[in-house]
Amino acid sequence: MIRVRAATPADAEAIARIYAPHVLVGIASFETEAPDAAVIAGRMAASDGLYPWLVATDEADAVLAYAYATRFRERLAYRFVVETTVYVADTAQRQGAGRLVYRSLIATLRAQGFTRAIGAIALPNAGSVALHEAIGFRAAGVYDSVGYKNDRWIDVGYWQCDLGEAVVPPVEPRRFVEVGVVRG
Repeated sequence: MIRVRAATPADAEAIARIYAPHVLVGIASFETEAPDAAVIAGRMAASDGLYPWLVATDEADAVLAYAYATRFRERLAYRFVVETTVYVADTAQRQGAGRLVYRSLIATLRAQGFTRAIGAIALPNAGSVALHEAIGFRAAGVYDSVGYKNDRWIDVGYWQCDLGEAVVPPVEPRRFVEVGVVRG
């Protein structure tokens, strides 16, 4: 049985292992050097209790997939919007771990009071597009040839998920440490 929980620094090694092939071989990430566990743990800590990092695990608590949210842009006006990411271990593809952890991330972000989630997808990536659309994202646009990796230019598509009403005046999002994991 797959379960979802908040990621901890102890998960950084497993997260780094899942992420590395996407950096070293694939095009899903535009990083060119795979971050190690210490770098991943630092990124988790930099979320400062506001942005969730979640993992999907098996019965033995081995990490199968992870998803997280981060600041969409630096300007204060963007603070109600997050960028989201999900990665699944090669050995756990098509078992539902990615969908489960991503649904929980979206439900958690809704409970926190964010208004929009943005997913950036290096194209082509039919699997990621299908996953995003299955949990409520819609295509919002494509930037042509904006990344150069593995000897080719790569397009990046943006998908958007409405998390809540954009009210005036807006309500500040609650911190993840106050809300906890909400099951999707």
